[in-house]
Amino acid sequence: MSVLVLVLAVSAACCLGFGFVLQQNAAQRAPLNDFLSFRLLVDLVKVPRWLGGIALMVVGMALGAAALGQGELSLVEPLLATNLLFALALSRRQTRQPLGRQGWAGLLLLAGGVSAFIVAGEPQGGAATADPTRQWLIIGAMVGLALLLTAHAKRSRLSSGPVLLALGAGLLYGVQDALTRVSGEKFSAGGLAELLTGWQPYAVLALGVTGLVLVQSAFETASLRKSLPALTAAQPIAGIICGVGFLGDRLRTDSVALSWEAGGLLAVVAGIVLLGLHPAMPTGATERVRAGRLQPQTQAQ
Repeated sequence: MSVLVLVLAVSAACCLGFGFVLQQNAAQRAPLNDFLSFRLLVDLVKVPRWLGGIALMVVGMALGAAALGQGELSLVEPLLATNLLFALALSRRQTRQPLGRQGWAGLLLLAGGVSAFIVAGEPQGGAATADPTRQWLIIGAMVGLALLLTAHAKRSRLSSGPVLLALGAGLLYGVQDALTRVSGEKFSAGGLAELLTGWQPYAVLALGVTGLVLVQSAFETASLRKSLPALTAAQPIAGIICGVGFLGDRLRTDSVALSWEAGGLLAVVAGIVLLGLHPAMPTGATERVRAGRLQPQTQAQ
């Protein structure tokens, strides 16, 4: 793993983590009538704190794209999952909660899991699959599962809905990362003309906007404790599946390596859950359901 990829990916994770906290601070005060609607983005664009969070997210995505241009998706995605560490750092500053045993355990599990997966798997690049059917099956499965999660979330918006939306957004962002890498390769090979003649950059934009609506709807209806762990866990898993499935990424597949890779991913997920449930994470808005009815809230100024 090159130092450049490490610096770019961790810097991207830092910007993403800080950006998510600022976005959730603003989105939790948005009108609930905007749930899963593009009107939500129209309302939030008037909130300076949200714009700051989006600016950090855009910078993070740009740094992530640069990391993907230098390293394999299966290498970059686990590093991007450390955005939760930076989100917790900013949340601790806001809430002044100590890290405690739970925080240290989550940190060690996340960092150790990422390290174990990378060291055991030794991600390497390779030739992307020439079979379009395989590519579309994987992308279709990810997008289809995200749509199913979103449909179910509409029926349970204040119970399991935020978690389902965050999972769906994570799947879309994982596919977006894969297509971002493909777009970068097309640009390197043929310049802007080659890039704009392909469908991938337009899919990246569509996935990004759709994922943004899902994430903000999750942030609007629940705290970071419910939404951010699911988002952070789903994105690297989807990205790794795309990387190995059709981008030509190679991981070691002997029994010992596979055991460490699986254990590393499980440790990452466990660390994400522990950090996401840490008391330092913002609890979000107060109860927004009374007598079984949704109550609109005033928008943040």
